[in-house]
Amino acid sequence: MPTTVELEQRGQIALLTLNRAHKRNALDDATIQALGAFFSAPPAWATVAVLAADGDHFSAGLDLGELADRDAVAGLHHSRMWHESFRRIESGTLPVIAVLKGAVVGGGLELAASAHLRIAEDSTFFALPEGVRGLFVGGGASVRVPRLIGTQRMSDMMLTGRVLSADEGANAGLADYRVADGEGLNKALALAERIAENSSVTNYAVLHALPRIAEADPETGLLLESLMAGVAQSSREAKDRMSAFLEGRASKVSGQVPR
Repeated sequence: MPTTVELEQRGQIALLTLNRAHKRNALDDATIQALGAFFSAPPAWATVAVLAADGDHFSAGLDLGELADRDAVAGLHHSRMWHESFRRIESGTLPVIAVLKGAVVGGGLELAASAHLRIAEDSTFFALPEGVRGLFVGGGASVRVPRLIGTQRMSDMMLTGRVLSADEGANAGLADYRVADGEGLNKALALAERIAENSSVTNYAVLHALPRIAEADPETGLLLESLMAGVAQSSREAKDRMSAFLEGRASKVSGQVPR
C-alpha cells in the first residue's frame, strides 16, 4: 500500500482509509492502482471491506496533478485503468461499504458508486463538475451513477454543475444510510459486522448474481435466480442455518428496522 491508503484489520473487516486529507483526498494514479490491487487479492482474513477517508472529505475527485497533456490514446488507457480498479471493487469477493463525508465529487463519486453500500454524513455533498469544465467522466460514472439515480438526474448534474446535499443525494439514491457527522464509520463497522455473519455463498450471490439477474431479460433472470437459489441452499452452511431456525435457535425477523 502507498502512504495514500491505510489498511487496518478489524476482525474480519478490512478498513481502508484514504490518506490525502491535505488534498481533500483527491485521487492520484498510485491510490487508484493500490485499491485495484487490494481488491483483486484481498487478505484471507477479510470478508467485508469499509472504505473511509481521513480529514473532512471523502474525495474531491481526480488529482489535477494527474491531468497530464495526454493524447487521445493515452487518455483512453488512463480511463481504462480507473475502470479496471473500480471493477475489482464492485465485482470482487468482498462487500464494500463507503463512508461518505464532505466532498464526494467527480472521481470521488465514481469511487463511491463502485461500493455496494454508501453511508452519507450530514456534511456530504455530491457533484459531477466535469461537464462545466469541458470534460467528460472517465472513471465509470456514466455506467454506475445512472443505475443509482437515473440518466436524467446525472444529466442535470453534468449539464448544470448542480450540487446535491446529503439529503438530496440520499433521496436520489446515492446513499443508502444517512447519519450525523462523525457517525459514519461506526455505522459502517456495525453493518460490516452484520454482513460478515452472512453465508459466504449468499454474499457472493448478492455481489455477482444479483446485478446480472437485474440486467438480464426476465426469463433469463428467473433462470439465473433458480440456479443461484439451488446452489445457495445446497451449501452446508445454509443447511445448518435452516436447522437452527427450525429448531428455534435463530432469531426471527422483527419489526425493528435498522437505520
